[in-house]
Amino acid sequence: MYWQPTLTWQNAQKRAKILQQIRQFFAERNVVEVETPALSQGTVTDVYLDALTCKYNFLAGSSAEQSVDLYLQTSPEFHMKRLLASGYGCIYSLAKAFRHEEAGNNHNPEFTMLEWYRIGFDQFDLMSEVSELLKTVLGCNEPILTSYQDIFIKTVGIDPLTASFAELVAILEQHDKAADWLIEQNDPDALLQFIFTEIIEPTIGINEPCFIYNFPVAQASLATVSEEDNRVAQRFECYYHGIELVNGFNELTNADEQMARFDADNAKRNSQGLEQRPIDDNFIAALNHGLPQCSGVALGVDRLVMLALGVKDISEVQSFSIERA
Repeated sequence: MYWQPTLTWQNAQKRAKILQQIRQFFAERNVVEVETPALSQGTVTDVYLDALTCKYNFLAGSSAEQSVDLYLQTSPEFHMKRLLASGYGCIYSLAKAFRHEEAGNNHNPEFTMLEWYRIGFDQFDLMSEVSELLKTVLGCNEPILTSYQDIFIKTVGIDPLTASFAELVAILEQHDKAADWLIEQNDPDALLQFIFTEIIEPTIGINEPCFIYNFPVAQASLATVSEEDNRVAQRFECYYHGIELVNGFNELTNADEQMARFDADNAKRNSQGLEQRPIDDNFIAALNHGLPQCSGVALGVDRLVMLALGVKDISEVQSFSIERA
C-alpha cells in the first residue's frame, strides 16, 4: 500500500497548527517571511554535507546542448544572506531543503526547514529567542546552555581545545568506539565530532532542551570567531530528547575570510578523495557588498513536530517518506 501517506489526517491537522504557531510567533516580532530558490548554481563546501544535483540545459549564456549542474538547497542560508546584504530587515523562511544522506528515523533527504536571521543579535540573543519558540510550541522547560568545551570536560574528562590525537583515540577506546576507518583519517576534528555524536549527544537534552555553544572553528565555517578565544567560533546547536534540533551562528560577514574557509573545505574534500564543490560566487559578492552584523539559525521543522506529537519516526510527520515519494 505504498500509495498511501505516512502522515495520518489527525497528525496533519496538528502539524498545520504548529506551522500556524511558528508564523504567529514571527508576526508578533515583525520578522518577515521570505521565499528563496530551491535550485542554485553554487552549493555548500562542507566536507560532511552533500547536496542533491540535477541537470539544466537552458541557463542564460550556456549552450542548450550542454547541461549544467544545479544544486538543490541544503539550506536557504546563502540566498537569505543575499537578501540581507541587499537591504532586507529581519527575515525567516519555511521551506523544503534537501540533503544527499541516508534516510533514517530522524532524517529524510527532503525535509522542511525553518531558518531565520536577526540583525543586531549575537548568538546568546538568538538562543534566547529560539528558547521562546521551543517553549511556545513544545511547552518544554527552560532550556539550559553549556559550552562545547565544558560539555566535553564534564562528560568525557578532556578539553577538546587542547586534547592530543592520542588522547582522543583513548576516549574512543574507553567507550569501545575506536574504529580503524575513523582513526586512519588522522583528523582530530573528525574524532571530536564522532565523540560528540556517539558519546556526548545521548547524555544531553534529556529533561529540557540543551544548547551547546562555541564550537571549534573547524566545525563552524560560516560563524564569527570568538573575540575571547580564537580557537572557537560563535556557533550553537540545540538537542532535545535525543534529537539535534537547531544549528545557529553569529554570522561571518568578512568575504575574504569566508572564501578562505570555503577553499579550506574544498582542500579537505580533495585530501579525502571527495568531489570539490563550486563556491557560490553570488554569495561571496553579497558579502563583499556588505552583510549587516546578524545571527541566524536553522531548525528542523519535521523534528520539532516529532517532539510535539511524541512520535519516533520522521515519516510519521511527513505526508510521504522518500520510499513513497
